[in-house]
Amino acid sequence: MRESTNHLVAIVKRFGAPAAIAGAFALGAVLFAGHGNVFASSGNGVAPLDEESTAALTSLDHAMEAVSSRVTPAVVNVAVTAKVDAKDGGNEQMQQIPPELRRFFGGMGGQQQGPQIEHGIGSGVIISSDGYIVTNNHVVDGATQVKVTLHDRRILTAKVIGVDKLTDLAVIKVDAKELPAIAWGDSSKLKPGQTVLAFGSPFGLSGTITRGIVSALDRPNPFADQDRRKPGGYIQTDAAINPGNSGGALVNAHGELVGINTAIVSESGSFAGAGFAIPVQMVRSVSEQLIAHGKIEHGYLGVNLNDITPENAQFFNISDASGALIAQVQPDSPASSGGLKQGDVVKEANGQTVDSGSAFQMAVSQMQPGQALKLNVVRDGKPLTLSLTVGAFKDKTEEAANEGGAAENKGRLGVSVGDLSDDVRQQFQIPARVKGAVVEDVRQGSPAEDAAIQPGDVIVEVNRKPVASASETLSQIHAVPDGKDVLLLVWSHGNASYRTVHPDAE
Repeated sequence: MRESTNHLVAIVKRFGAPAAIAGAFALGAVLFAGHGNVFASSGNGVAPLDEESTAALTSLDHAMEAVSSRVTPAVVNVAVTAKVDAKDGGNEQMQQIPPELRRFFGGMGGQQQGPQIEHGIGSGVIISSDGYIVTNNHVVDGATQVKVTLHDRRILTAKVIGVDKLTDLAVIKVDAKELPAIAWGDSSKLKPGQTVLAFGSPFGLSGTITRGIVSALDRPNPFADQDRRKPGGYIQTDAAINPGNSGGALVNAHGELVGINTAIVSESGSFAGAGFAIPVQMVRSVSEQLIAHGKIEHGYLGVNLNDITPENAQFFNISDASGALIAQVQPDSPASSGGLKQGDVVKEANGQTVDSGSAFQMAVSQMQPGQALKLNVVRDGKPLTLSLTVGAFKDKTEEAANEGGAAENKGRLGVSVGDLSDDVRQQFQIPARVKGAVVEDVRQGSPAEDAAIQPGDVIVEVNRKPVASASETLSQIHAVPDGKDVLLLVWSHGNASYRTVHPDAE
């Protein structure tokens, strides 16, 4: 995200300033003309509304002003200098700038090779009066120099204390005392519809405040397609978040920190009403460990997770559509050692209700290796209590929490499946331990496509029953009565997940 931020900030610096000046002049001319002509009359003008009529709005204004004045001093601008490899990033960056603007960026892309200097803008939040600041990892990633601009306009050099790529959080520190630190909130108490304010430096414009609501909670990680091990539980908000807001504060109506602004979902790369923030429960846990140890160890179980939904609950004999569904258990993992099995539904973890897979994943990721974990699960409709010991997440080496002839079946599901030959395994990099039928083709607009099934995926189970070949897979699918959904366990790119498919009629 820092790269897109850099591009947009650069464009604003070169073109935004003249446009802003022109806009200011135009606005000034309008005001000047209005002063001389349009609004010269005072006797017959429309009278303003009285205080009683606007009491609710002015009360809201006063509340927002109070929150803003309390929080703004604790939010900083973070300017980063980093080295990037031209052959890896420079040409790609140049392609993202419109052709008519590229002549203004002669230092980017082209035929240059080797490291180049890149400047980025982000935000940060002061979390202690002695200078500790939390921001996003992607803001300071690869930084050779970090400069922090405080609310009082002081510019201080910051040191990177520690980063956590898994959660995309980082802690930096400036040499200063008696700084205005933000108050910690409780993201677990947030409700959709609550007012929130986003603070930061969009496009490098420091001291910016936007207002919105909590649009949704417990959203999947927006970057999970890059690494499914990254924990979710994100806060979604319609408070405007733009490039440069990364690392800034999302606060509640009391001015308490409830999240760190991190991502936007937008085709244009700018505000489109869907911003995402890391919940403060995770932010506080990670930042405290980074300050204490300079690094962080995440809890690890070795499972892939799905949500229990109204569509798949019946297949697991669950009466309510809540819980974390165990889609896969890694061999020789803490989960397998503790007796957790594929198809189990986790309902409680250490006495806390588990509503979804992402909520369970976030809870485990915040636990320390060696901690005891008591799980209340439902297995084939029967309650069961399991006691596990949380392991240590090892980046790169472990898949943490979230890893013949063709036979036609295009009538009901819209897929062609085949046996797992050696050539197929090599082509799609399917491990020998994965059994089932490989998906060779998916019909456009079919139920299989709706369930996000793709060629190269492997159907491992049909309605909770393991399958070992294409013919066995088709036999199980055809055995499902008309009008009934089919639950498939699908292995895809190293991870297994349950997919509920609504078949076409025969």
